[in-house]
Amino acid sequence: MNGKLRLPPLNALKAFHAVARHKSLRRAAEELLVSPQAVGQQIKLLEECLQITLFERKGRAIEPTESALVLAEHVEAGFRELAEGVMRVTGGPYREVVKLNTSPWFATNYLVQRLANVREVLAGADLRLTTKVDMPDFARDDIDMAIQWGYGNWGDYQSELLVTDPKIICCTPELGAQISSPQDLIRFTLLDTVKSKRFWNDILRHLGVDNAGRDGSIGFDDAASMRRATLQGIGVGLVSVPDAEADLQSGALVAPLGMDALEGMPAEDVPGFYLVVPRGHLRLRPVAALHRWLVGQDWTSERARTARLRVVSGR
Repeated sequence: MNGKLRLPPLNALKAFHAVARHKSLRRAAEELLVSPQAVGQQIKLLEECLQITLFERKGRAIEPTESALVLAEHVEAGFRELAEGVMRVTGGPYREVVKLNTSPWFATNYLVQRLANVREVLAGADLRLTTKVDMPDFARDDIDMAIQWGYGNWGDYQSELLVTDPKIICCTPELGAQISSPQDLIRFTLLDTVKSKRFWNDILRHLGVDNAGRDGSIGFDDAASMRRATLQGIGVGLVSVPDAEADLQSGALVAPLGMDALEGMPAEDVPGFYLVVPRGHLRLRPVAALHRWLVGQDWTSERARTARLRVVSGR
């Protein structure tokens, strides 16, 4: 043996690349302009070359195995590097595109204000920004990295905390007049986002509340909808600091337990916005450059600036 790794046929890797993104032999075949049978043969060939199972059938659907998920990251990075190489040697019009998906709230309150500064970071590449509340499927959605709200537990992906998202317990003045202690909270409908089912339990535990008599809660897809429900008096909400400060200033909401009621919560119980990326994507120069820029920003200063602007403008 000469120690060299013999790579599988390129056509088999192309077929795998398409199937991994679409999770469908038919849609992969449509992209490659071949028959589903031909795609299936290429996947079988690749499995034989690697001596592993890449996809499992579940009814009419196929699901990637753990090995396929790992391989998909590297194959995606490899094809992108090939594209960059072709662009550099041909001097053609091809431009690299970095695709960033972000939480809508983070995009509005943090990111958009700083996008003018990203051009120098991405010299020679374009940025495509999409917004989505849920974590994207990096392969299927063709996303390079994502800014996601949560607690930092995203399996095999690399994640970096950009900024915490502390909340203030808020409600209308009418409801606030009925809340004099943390225990009173469980008498009302507790509003939250569906992505943070644990948050109210963590908060009640922090406040020393026995929530055995808790009636229930309402979960919303996004923070903006939850905030609107709080303003309408539907229940007690958890509002992010910039929004809460503006609403408290205008008198639309009150903080019945005080603005600092949740200070001192354990760091692991406080959600935030994380930069999440498959490790293989960081091999690409523009993706790595954008990643360094995002991690290097002081997003806490943006939060304070946004809060001040909203209070001054009355929004």
